[in-house]
Amino acid sequence: MIPYFALHVLSFGPIQIRVWGLFVAFGFLAGALLAQWFYKKQKLNQEILWNLATVIFVSSFVGARLFHVLFYEPSYFLSSPLEILKIWNGGFSVYGGFAGAFVSGILYLRKKKLNIHDYAGASIFGLPVGLFIGRIGCFLIHDHPGTATDFFLAVKYPDGVSYHDNGLYLSINGLFLTILFLVMQKLKAPLYMYSSAFMIEYGAVRFFLDFTRTADARYLGLTPAQYLSMVLFVTGIIYAVARKNKK
Repeated sequence: MIPYFALHVLSFGPIQIRVWGLFVAFGFLAGALLAQWFYKKQKLNQEILWNLATVIFVSSFVGARLFHVLFYEPSYFLSSPLEILKIWNGGFSVYGGFAGAFVSGILYLRKKKLNIHDYAGASIFGLPVGLFIGRIGCFLIHDHPGTATDFFLAVKYPDGVSYHDNGLYLSINGLFLTILFLVMQKLKAPLYMYSSAFMIEYGAVRFFLDFTRTADARYLGLTPAQYLSMVLFVTGIIYAVARKNKK
């Protein structure tokens, strides 16, 4: 078991930095830098990456917030709409971030008349390392506690009970995907495979992990993320088959 410890804020005199936000920022930067390395390997326009990263950063942030507001705590934010603006209190959904990034990314690549499949796949190459680092921030503040368990990676809280920690599990999964993508790069996998592999693997893992969550809203027994995980998983398979047949 992992002993409970929490780190919410780093204080430097009068300056306070929220740990979760810091790790998310580091994760985004690390993901962009790894994607830049991969762009160079694939002989893609690196200037496009940084323009695209800027667009995605803003749109994923907005999407993550809105998705949480609409599907996780709608009644609370409906009664207190100004709370939507208090982003420092937390309340973001990674699937909302994915949706915002997807829509804005596709629109940007279309506008630039670039190969969407190649640039999307090359950009997604950096996503897992971003999730790996960003989810460490979730783990440090323990914002996704799960059900009680005796699993060896569970966090043992001060009350003596050990609980699943989805932040830790999703961070480990991000590391796994990072390694998988590096192996795929060595094997010279086609660029579309990075998109499909991410959708299939992440969709499956997130679907099953959400059964251990206790605080999330549920609709017909499943969390909003589980419904989107099923969509992501199926879309990944269809996309892989369609692209392979087109080749």
